[in-house]
Amino acid sequence: MVSVDWKQAGKRLKQALGLSHIPTAITFSQEAPEGVPLHEGTMPDPSADGRTGTVTAGCVFWIQAEGRAFTTKAGDHFNCSVGSVTHGLKTLDEVMQNEDVRGLLESGWVTSEEAMQLPVVKDRYNFITYSPISQTTFDPDVILLRLSAFQGMVLHDAFRDMPIVGKPQCHIIPLAKEHNQIAMSTGCTLSRIRTGMSPDEMTCAIPAGRFTEVVEKLETRTQANARVASYANADGRRFSTL
Repeated sequence: MVSVDWKQAGKRLKQALGLSHIPTAITFSQEAPEGVPLHEGTMPDPSADGRTGTVTAGCVFWIQAEGRAFTTKAGDHFNCSVGSVTHGLKTLDEVMQNEDVRGLLESGWVTSEEAMQLPVVKDRYNFITYSPISQTTFDPDVILLRLSAFQGMVLHDAFRDMPIVGKPQCHIIPLAKEHNQIAMSTGCTLSRIRTGMSPDEMTCAIPAGRFTEVVEKLETRTQANARVASYANADGRRFSTL
């Protein structure tokens, strides 16, 4: 039995923030959940270092899950070494010699010291399920949001102590899952190119256990913002007559 009416909670959050994108439920598991189809995708020929997967990077699953639920196998994620590490599917030592990691290091995009400090999902899971929040039939681990700058402002106003991080975008998933943090990301070049996310989008990962808290607090903040907006608009009309 689920602990939250995820469909209703997602609807309330969507309304409170004015979201354009449906929140995505993300669940890690050792067994494939019943009733959820496996992700359908063709793996291309491996790269020179043996990398391949059903998509270029795990963050692509965030986009695909807006309209349907599916379960991925660990190997579906393996084309992206960085995402494989943050999601606990491989260790940093296992990927350090991969050409994508070497390319990121040699370009100066990230340093080896920064890579060593990345948060990661601690356990190695066999499956990760992605679903629109309205379609999840079990409690997920993380809820992922795609936000505008304004929506990010409202969220940050409600949770002033949450970390706002950059590259790689996917490390907000372990921050939420392992550290129980509501974490926002400004995104990263690698993920934006692979997902096609618009330049004005941000993301946020919410621990599923804190989702009700987030919804309730955002509803309160949205009401306060509406009152402030009403005041600012009324006050501004004094200047429109000058």
